[in-house]
Amino acid sequence: MERFDVAIVGYGPTGATLAHLLGQCGVRVLILEREAAAYHLPRAVHLDAEVMRTLQWVGIADALEPKTARHPGMRFVGPDGRLLLDWPRPQGRGPQGWRANYRFHQPELEDLLRDRMAERETVSVRTCCDVVGVAERAEGIQLRCEDRRDGKVRDIEARFVVGCDGARSLVRGSIGTGMEDFGFHERWLVIDVILNREKPELGDHSVQYCVPERPATYVRCPGLRRRWEITVRPEENSADIATPERVWHLLSPWLKPEEAVIERSVVYTFHSLVAETWRKERLMLAGDACHQTPPFMGQGMCAGIRDAANLYWKLALVCQDRVNGAAAEHLLDTYESERKPNVSEYIETAVRLGGLINTCGTQEALRAALPSADGTARMESIAPPLGTGLGTGDRAGRLFGQPHLAGGALLDDVHPHRFVVICHADLAGSASLPAGTAIVSTADSPDASEHLAQIGARAVILRPDRYVWGAADTENELLQHMEDIPPDPVSA
Repeated sequence: MERFDVAIVGYGPTGATLAHLLGQCGVRVLILEREAAAYHLPRAVHLDAEVMRTLQWVGIADALEPKTARHPGMRFVGPDGRLLLDWPRPQGRGPQGWRANYRFHQPELEDLLRDRMAERETVSVRTCCDVVGVAERAEGIQLRCEDRRDGKVRDIEARFVVGCDGARSLVRGSIGTGMEDFGFHERWLVIDVILNREKPELGDHSVQYCVPERPATYVRCPGLRRRWEITVRPEENSADIATPERVWHLLSPWLKPEEAVIERSVVYTFHSLVAETWRKERLMLAGDACHQTPPFMGQGMCAGIRDAANLYWKLALVCQDRVNGAAAEHLLDTYESERKPNVSEYIETAVRLGGLINTCGTQEALRAALPSADGTARMESIAPPLGTGLGTGDRAGRLFGQPHLAGGALLDDVHPHRFVVICHADLAGSASLPAGTAIVSTADSPDASEHLAQIGARAVILRPDRYVWGAADTENELLQHMEDIPPDPVSA
């Protein structure tokens, strides 16, 4: 029987990202995917700077960026066409080393992820492969798989199995977990079109049309691609409303049939769910298998890639036997305890935005739903910290930026998959820091002091996923925070 460290069920962006990161750490990985090829039509269309930073680790961010469209922000428009709320997004490169937001075409992302996988010597990929059985064993998980290419059924054993297999996850069924419901379940018609030529009047902003009788969303995608998401009324039939005749009628306020080609029209039911349990012994969940969100924050795929970034280095340490026993159990348990509150906050915000789009039509409604100190309606970006887990101090679990090093290189290109100390120059020379510690001081980096100021500390210890392990102002505090950090998931 073939044996692997980690078997990943599902080869979408979450599963592929997790496989890349584990493979870079030398972990033996098997990806099992039921489809023969990546889905050829657009699905997710938004990713943020944190996700782009993770794709930088994978090695595809530079290739993806030219294929993306800029995202200047979101506007809320009332039934009479008046602007109710403007939510601008910062332009230019931000603290993570990338623009705050990107619009992208998912098939292009998946092509890059899959093409790059050939470089991962410890990662194997098997498509057209259905997982038909999951059995727990003393030292691992046995998967029974049917290869549809030859019809044979084979057994595979892995120390750990991660279900990245979507909303109808077989792995989630094997764990037997329920789902926490945040109360949003609505049908929306998703329409993707390709314009025959540029239509500048549609604009680059995302627009939320807050029209109670027919809420809708417009999204500018790369190139000539554009998307509309339009609510489906309870009495309407999902099949009927997705027909070309009905689609063009619904698009008539923005577009004429001779101006574009419909690439896809399909009705989705948007849910707001989070799995109650993300891990059972050696079985784990990531991506849509453990959380589903309405699309209004553009965080569905982003959340899955955040899962991968949080989980990969913990799994790598355990698979490499660098962390064992109770420490290994605690390390793996922090995956759920850290990620679940973070993704829940994004979902709660998306549900709130969905309610605004469905019901508001006045500035008063917006001010009530999005209050601010001066009484105006204001929407701001959120970056929730991780939930309780690893690290020490009140700043543990906060996302840290990506400093540039001397010569212009970015931090993560020089110190991938490692714990890193970022500190002021007077703390960098401490003889008490463990040998081999990766250190970046303000003398080594032109902007490290700005990143430290954002967190309010003179030194931080960053985890491999670039969240803060601990923050300090003195050498003693720094050394105390370093006492309990695990080893790096890769050798220096």
